[in-house]
Amino acid sequence: MKKLILGATGSIGSSLAKKVVSEGGEVHLVGRDKATLSKIASELNSTFTTCDVLEENFSEKIFSDLGDTPINGLAYCVGSIDLKPIKLTKKSDYMQSFNLNLISAIEIIRRASESLKQNKGSIVLFSTVAVRRGFTNHSIVSSAKGAIEGLTVSLAAEFAPTIRVNCIAPSISKSKIANFILKNEKMADSIAKMHPLKRVGEGSDSASVANFLLSDNSSWITGQILGVDGGRSSLT
Repeated sequence: MKKLILGATGSIGSSLAKKVVSEGGEVHLVGRDKATLSKIASELNSTFTTCDVLEENFSEKIFSDLGDTPINGLAYCVGSIDLKPIKLTKKSDYMQSFNLNLISAIEIIRRASESLKQNKGSIVLFSTVAVRRGFTNHSIVSSAKGAIEGLTVSLAAEFAPTIRVNCIAPSISKSKIANFILKNEKMADSIAKMHPLKRVGEGSDSASVANFLLSDNSSWITGQILGVDGGRSSLT
């Protein structure tokens, strides 16, 4: 039995993989960066698939590598931060964001659903605090992640009682995709102060919650959007 983690070379995905394995679980990792992915897989003694979720039929490649191995967990730790005022956006900006964040998530869930159903599995998706709070220049990513939140509750209803589906909505966390924002020390400090807990997130913050949601410890939780955001979504 394995847990399938897409976006496994990112800050959250790699932290999640390590947490699952540290507790005796097995993982199958998916990512685009073969060198980084193979290094993580070697450290964790895990199997992996190198592919881009924007490739057509990418899920077939993953399940070809998995073979008959059953899965009881799926975490789609894939995301993007596309920031533009709407007057500078193009249709292609939204289409690419939706393809990456939503459509590819749907594809892998559709492909994995039978195995997850047979093993009473759990699915964890990722949104962003910006869906609830409303931030300037976030229309691209907030639209796509808002759709993820809608997908979460819809599938939680559709798959109950055999598969649980939940979503984590982090605030900005240290990662490759956020580096263009956080590499400026003054800006990073300013953003940290916007959070009641006075820091930006770490990949391990969201990974700890994802690990809980994938485990039997959360067996009575489904259809939830959980903020892992230093209090930013609900406190001023």
